[in-house]
Amino acid sequence: MEDFRDIIDACLSGDHRAPGALYGKLAPKMYGVCLRYAKDMHEAEDNLQEGFVTVFTKLKDFRHEGSFEGWVRRIMINVSLDNYRKKQQLLYVDEMKKLDSATPDEEAIVHLPVEDLVKVIQELPPRYRMVFNLYVMEGYNHAEISRELGISEGASKSDLSRAREILRNKLKEHYSDVRHNRRYSQ
Repeated sequence: MEDFRDIIDACLSGDHRAPGALYGKLAPKMYGVCLRYAKDMHEAEDNLQEGFVTVFTKLKDFRHEGSFEGWVRRIMINVSLDNYRKKQQLLYVDEMKKLDSATPDEEAIVHLPVEDLVKVIQELPPRYRMVFNLYVMEGYNHAEISRELGISEGASKSDLSRAREILRNKLKEHYSDVRHNRRYSQ
């Protein structure tokens, strides 16, 4: 079962091996999508599982128009956004103080392992994380983000700007710590 069409047909015809094959082909990529929207690995795993439940429930609705992987990706994003909306949290004053206390390092960031970037994105406050991912990773515009999250376009722009600022500061801080540790471990 190499082709998605074959796997989808097998799932729909009741082949008990097919759902596992479909999950095995897509889960690693979709976990990466869920991880970007989640606050941690556990939330990403929950979103992934819920997303695949939705995929298997709606599989009969896939019309083989466009990319199946893109269709599944859209479901994972929607599940992540729905769960975010359910848990929507406001920034507390002490969280804002903590975020504002980041001290930027002057040296530019040249290389960053993907794992580190994902960790830093996960540290963003929930709404900033959602806006950042939708805009930067998914290519949504502010009008689309506004509709998806139920916020104004201005709020989307402001949240994106703030998310970028926080990320810049956290990444600079991270590299400052790495350089400091290297200097004293030699």
